[in-house]
Amino acid sequence: MPITLNNELLQAIARHSEEAYPSECCGIMLGEDEGEQRRVFALLPQTNQSAADEQYHRFLITPEMMLAADKQARAQQLDVIGFYHSHPEDEARPSNFDREYAWPWYSYIVVRVRDRNYDKMASWRLDDDRSHFDEEDIHII
Repeated sequence: MPITLNNELLQAIARHSEEAYPSECCGIMLGEDEGEQRRVFALLPQTNQSAADEQYHRFLITPEMMLAADKQARAQQLDVIGFYHSHPEDEARPSNFDREYAWPWYSYIVVRVRDRNYDKMASWRLDDDRSHFDEEDIHII
C-alpha cells in the first residue's frame, strides 16, 4: 500500500531534517488510512527528546507527545498514521534500533541527510511479526 503526501509536506520534512542536522529530527504524521491508500494531511514536527549525546543517531517521541498528537488528530478527524525521522549521514532505511521500538501498521518515513542537505526519503512499514520492515511506495501529489 502506498503512502501519499503533497509536495509541501515532503518539503517540510526535508527542511526539518536539514534544520536538525547533525541530530535526528522526528515528527508525527496525521492522515487517513483508506484501505488501499494511506494519505498524510498534516505533520506535527517534534523536538527530539533523546539524550543530547545520542541525538545524532537516536530520536525519542515521548508518551506525552503521542497523547497530544492523538488528541490533535482526533480534533481534525484524522488519525496518527505514522512517523518520520532523519538519519544524518546514513541510509534512508530503518536501523535495528528503529525496528526494536517501532510498531506494526504505522508508516515510518526515514530521511537521509548528507552534509546538512536533504538527499533521499523512503517509507517503511514493520511486518506484523516485527522481524523486518517492508518498503512502501511514496506518492507525491
